[in-house]
Amino acid sequence: MPLAVFPKCFLDALCVTRTMRVEEWIDLAATLDIDGLEFYEGFTPVGDEAALVRLREHATGAAGLSISMMCHSPDFTRPDPGERKEEVARQCRTIEATAALGGRYCRVLTGQRRPALDRDRALDWVVECIRDAAACAARHGVTLILENHYKDGYWIYPEFAQDSETFLEVLDRLRDMPCFGVNYDPSNALIAGEDPIALLEAVKHRVVTMHASDRMLEWGTLADLRRIEAEPDTGYAHILKHGVIGEGLNDYDRIFSILAEVGFDGWISIEDGDDPVHGMERLRQSVTFVRGKMLEYGVG
Repeated sequence: MPLAVFPKCFLDALCVTRTMRVEEWIDLAATLDIDGLEFYEGFTPVGDEAALVRLREHATGAAGLSISMMCHSPDFTRPDPGERKEEVARQCRTIEATAALGGRYCRVLTGQRRPALDRDRALDWVVECIRDAAACAARHGVTLILENHYKDGYWIYPEFAQDSETFLEVLDRLRDMPCFGVNYDPSNALIAGEDPIALLEAVKHRVVTMHASDRMLEWGTLADLRRIEAEPDTGYAHILKHGVIGEGLNDYDRIFSILAEVGFDGWISIEDGDDPVHGMERLRQSVTFVRGKMLEYGVG
């Protein structure tokens, strides 16, 4: 089971202010005890073949790292069919970039849980769009991975399939689709007010990658989080914090025992906090913790 990291703490520097080059992030990550990197579509030069080749060579050459997977956030609940078609096209462009970087996995989401969204109609939209995207993934040798997600950091509304009932219904309707699996994130189940172990038990045979993360509320309760979401704003709710893995609410001993039980051997990608000042220090602590659990449970 290989280990990767995601630059959560540097996303704004990489995607918004552009004060950090992707090569700089690769060089920083290479100082950690990891095997690969998870990229994000927002800082990836999608469509620029030469730039993608240079990044792949930089990672695999001097840094000695694989580019394992791509984090992408399509929005398939847009009411306008033309906009949904463009979201599928954007997902396909990102899949192509993933393949060019040497990655084998590309994340897919359902979309934003917009007010007054008709659930049944949105389910139909989501399933149709994911099927189209998976066909594109198959052509490029990439597996599409659906995450039980909370909210993209640049979205207004939370994930449509945030609750396990909707998430599992989407999976069930796509149960026979090739080049498709689950990216399991235990923290997102916590945020949804659900049991991450129960969700893992429900999807364990379909998990192909995992986000290792630990979340916590800086103050308040999940009820407070729901009230904040009722007045949405771009990004995560301000009371929601990532933390060093192993210091939050997730039972990683139980998680790793279940993964070992089903013979999981896919990528684990560490998604740590969003503090750029202490980001590398906390990533290093999280890497040490996760690597230790991989060895302890014989899944490394």
